[in-house]
Amino acid sequence: MSVDGWHTLLVLGGIRSGKSGFAESLVADAPMVRYVATAPAGDPDDTEWAARLATHRARRPGSWTTEETATDPGRLAEVITAAGPHDTLLVDDLGGWVTVLLDPTHQPADDTATIAELASAVRASEARLVLVSPEVGLSLVPTTPLGRAFTDALGATNRAVADACDAVVLVVAGQTAWLKPTAAPAQPGHAAPPAHAAAQPGHAVPQPDHGMPADLDRAGTPAWAGTDRSTTSTGRRPGSVAPDAPLPEVLTPAATPPPAAPGGGTAGGGDWAAPTMALPMIATGLVIQPGMELPMPDDYTGPQAVDRLATLDLPGAGLGVLEQVIGFAAATQGTSTPRPWESVRVLLVHGDHDGGASAGAVPGESARRARQARAGRGALARLAAENGASLQVVEAPASAPFEDGPALDADQVESALRYGWRLAEQAADAGVQLLVLASCGAGAEAAAAAVLAATAGAEPPTVLGRVVTEQGEIDDNAWMVRCAAVRDALHRTRRSPREAKDILAELGGGDIATATGVLLGATARRVPVLLDGPVGTAAGMVSRDLAGQARHWCLLPDHGGRPGVRLAADVLGLTPLLDLRLDLGEGATALAALPLLRSALTLAATLPTHPSLGGAEDEPDFAEPEPAGPGPTTTGFDEPVSPGRRAD
Repeated sequence: MSVDGWHTLLVLGGIRSGKSGFAESLVADAPMVRYVATAPAGDPDDTEWAARLATHRARRPGSWTTEETATDPGRLAEVITAAGPHDTLLVDDLGGWVTVLLDPTHQPADDTATIAELASAVRASEARLVLVSPEVGLSLVPTTPLGRAFTDALGATNRAVADACDAVVLVVAGQTAWLKPTAAPAQPGHAAPPAHAAAQPGHAVPQPDHGMPADLDRAGTPAWAGTDRSTTSTGRRPGSVAPDAPLPEVLTPAATPPPAAPGGGTAGGGDWAAPTMALPMIATGLVIQPGMELPMPDDYTGPQAVDRLATLDLPGAGLGVLEQVIGFAAATQGTSTPRPWESVRVLLVHGDHDGGASAGAVPGESARRARQARAGRGALARLAAENGASLQVVEAPASAPFEDGPALDADQVESALRYGWRLAEQAADAGVQLLVLASCGAGAEAAAAAVLAATAGAEPPTVLGRVVTEQGEIDDNAWMVRCAAVRDALHRTRRSPREAKDILAELGGGDIATATGVLLGATARRVPVLLDGPVGTAAGMVSRDLAGQARHWCLLPDHGGRPGVRLAADVLGLTPLLDLRLDLGEGATALAALPLLRSALTLAATLPTHPSLGGAEDEPDFAEPEPAGPGPTTTGFDEPVSPGRRAD
């Protein structure tokens, strides 16, 4: 048995359930994979079937080899038997194999014996083996003899192979449920969940961790956040993100009371309440790779909600650009009458970039901002308090100078992505309905500009905002240093791959990688995200190659006057709603706009249908008060009426 707890696995699922994508993700880390294709070629005139086969072939990595077994059903058992302990096989799928098995050209054939041979080969296999098969046991009994023969043979095959495999997983609508074994395997790479844990979307399969990872300090904080080792000029050292590290404390900022009168106390800021929840350390076993199949918002409820606005008793021309908020909320909530977001969480990602990217930044300023947010002070924390939002300050690994070499290594990128995904999962498990992605970090805007230049083909000077000092003055020299650093980084990586993880490693750094993981995790758990600023939009650009669905769960309230955000919004298809041009730090503008967005949703959810369209005439909201008398008066019905109420 392999170190993952299994070496033979059966993946079951319905049509378009995501079973093939999940199976491919399980073997993506293998240096070489032997793909065993079982499906027959089909009718040459069936172009749709040919297109499906072509799609499957196109998404296989170039290092994979393909073995066709469609001409002989007995060939599959031979291929599995001949594979050695260092081989990795992916069989997709047993439905096609059964189709060939029942083909009259192979009759007479002892189907039972052939299925038994396959099960014996799977049981004795020394290779790492993943088999994909349709689950037909939940469908109706077919009305034709051939259909019944197929379901009977495939059901028998699934039972026999499931009994022979070490593990069995069922994929339903992209969600994984481990059927065998009931205990979690030893390694989280392809872990099955414990009996009490629910399988997470995006093929994330959590498993409890019974010890503290080696790279945590005694306080339980990630080791990369410490400064006791050699540090960069920004005061922190690039480190590896432990994906199973404890998640940061969830803080609940309190609204600041008005200043007290002289001599009547202090005007200090609000204290923090206790954390809103406690989450045990887990290791998701998540495989984040390009082309993940994550959920999409509802295609129908968004337009329905916007059309419904025309029937409401709204005065004037209606909600204007805020109709986009109604459509977005309806699609992400799956209802044509969306409700205002009540539970909101702000994720403040703190990660510095060393080298020229941070030119002009005051050393230690970003760390001070992060400490300030933890203490309930500063613009972001105060705005969170006013909106009743919880706040997490997330420490991302610092990034090395990207003009000299990669900002992060590949392992750090993987860990940061998984860590961000877990942050989104924690929020979803706590009932959070909306995430606000915020950031503070020296050089973050330059890193975002580098990502935009690499993904959208932009020139660095056109997407890099001006550098403003603490005194509010524009520092052109620092801006030129940042532009030069981005230019040199792009020149250094001109022949490097432009895949998502490569861009994060070479240019993006820890904060953008963590933010990308947050977007992917939020998409998997159907939690919408408010973007605000260069880090969030850069993460949105990167997430396109990992899961194109992520951008549909994002809303951009304001572009903030930043050229890079404008470009990213155009590429992602996000239309900024406002033009406030606040400059209070990434995330603050989204929180400042949140009450307006909530107000629009409240109106859409509570206003009645216009009377001209069949709505009931409203009762008067208030009546002119009667002259005050000595006491309650009476009506003809002997019902007491208060002095301020008019009798009908």
